[in-house]
Amino acid sequence: MTTPVKLAIIHYSSTGTITEIAKELHDAAVKAGAEVRLLKVAELAPQAAIESNPAWAAHQAAIADIPEAAVADVEWADAVLFGTPTRFGNVSAQLKQFIDTLGGLWAEGKLVDKVYSGFASSATAHAGQEATLLSLYTSIHHFGGITVTPGFTDPQKFVDGNPYGTSHVDAQGNNPVDDVTRSAARIQAERVVRIAGILKAGA
Repeated sequence: MTTPVKLAIIHYSSTGTITEIAKELHDAAVKAGAEVRLLKVAELAPQAAIESNPAWAAHQAAIADIPEAAVADVEWADAVLFGTPTRFGNVSAQLKQFIDTLGGLWAEGKLVDKVYSGFASSATAHAGQEATLLSLYTSIHHFGGITVTPGFTDPQKFVDGNPYGTSHVDAQGNNPVDDVTRSAARIQAERVVRIAGILKAGA
């Protein structure tokens, strides 16, 4: 009997969309039999900037109980799901800063052969979601990691239309995470856990 897949869901969210998707991924992965850590990365923005946006300030308070990701969480994991809002077609500075702290593990070869996947959000449609995920996956290639995307592996994926990872258009908070996005997250989590489990069993 193999041990459960260890999955770290590491994300940055300013106003809550990415956290909501992260929780959906968490629940689906737990249901698929994984041991899951739901984690946030450190906030880099000044407190004055956060407090100037009521939604940002409210979300910061709401996620106070979510543990902050550490390098040790990535070392522990068999698979990692990274989540970020899109920032000019790239990952947020907060998530990128965390990824940059993984250099020590990379140098020791401890990022190699883990499963990685990503999820993203933007305010408007076609606002860099796919570019953000592809930018994220560039780092995974440098890790020697195994990128496991949802692809069009399920009929539901033709509804949300993003083979690179779960993504959502939140329209500045006016479009809450819906059933289409939740279904995409479920498909992604199940696939990540399944492929990571196959790799772990064969190691």
